[in-house]
Amino acid sequence: MTLHEFIKTALAEDVGDGDHTSLATIPADAQRRARLLVKDTGILAGVDVALAIFEEVDPNFEVEVLMEDGVSMKPGDIVLTVSGNARNILTAERLVLNCMQRMSGIATQTRRMVDLIQGTRAQLLDTRKTTPNFRICEKMAVKIGGGVNHRFGLYDMILIKDNHIDYAGGVTQAITQANQYLKRTGRQLEIEVEMRTRAEVEEVLKLTESGDVRVDVLLLDNFKPDEIRDLVRLIDNRITTEASGGITEANLRAYAETGVNFISSGALTHHVRSLDLSLKAY
Repeated sequence: MTLHEFIKTALAEDVGDGDHTSLATIPADAQRRARLLVKDTGILAGVDVALAIFEEVDPNFEVEVLMEDGVSMKPGDIVLTVSGNARNILTAERLVLNCMQRMSGIATQTRRMVDLIQGTRAQLLDTRKTTPNFRICEKMAVKIGGGVNHRFGLYDMILIKDNHIDYAGGVTQAITQANQYLKRTGRQLEIEVEMRTRAEVEEVLKLTESGDVRVDVLLLDNFKPDEIRDLVRLIDNRITTEASGGITEANLRAYAETGVNFISSGALTHHVRSLDLSLKAY
């Protein structure tokens, strides 16, 4: 889904056969203005999305942007002003706020966690633990906050997790079949494999040492920091490493200091408080 497709679908969901409150109370030719006010503290996100929403609702809107995505915001700040048809401003209002409030919450959470691992080699990744049909905005917010987007969906990477391994009959079988699938289909996709034990890591290293079988990333899942450090030494940069599972703000730094390349956190998108914004007439 593109951003344009998301906006059209979201507006259709909200507007239905018409904004009857505005149609009933506001003259069709009324021209008004409003400003987007900040009522919370954090990292601003979703300005570009808001501009796309305004453009979709009414290309004749005049929008003045006063604050850009990624900047710090505080109560009383004015993000932007919009002027134009009053009915159309109210049509756009809730979708703009819904997107920007949640996106700003995600960007703020991401920035806080990125700051905790400054000075290490680790980069912070998001996951697919997102709101259905809102993933495009949530992934944008992670980037605005300083994080890195992992795969967008099931289609842009082969990520072999525990259930895939069990269904395939084991680590070697799953990896071998994934490599054969890519050769057969001609697809250019990274292969990442979830590791549950040191023995599985050793199995993958042996399997790939000849170069005939490829694994791009090892996902070290639910290991403690000391165990991750040991596995990073064992892997010795032969394969990119990612840590996940049981990672919180309290222990994030300890995981980052193990030397792992990436740390993935579903909390970036599903344990987030939306920040408070409002669109007010003036």
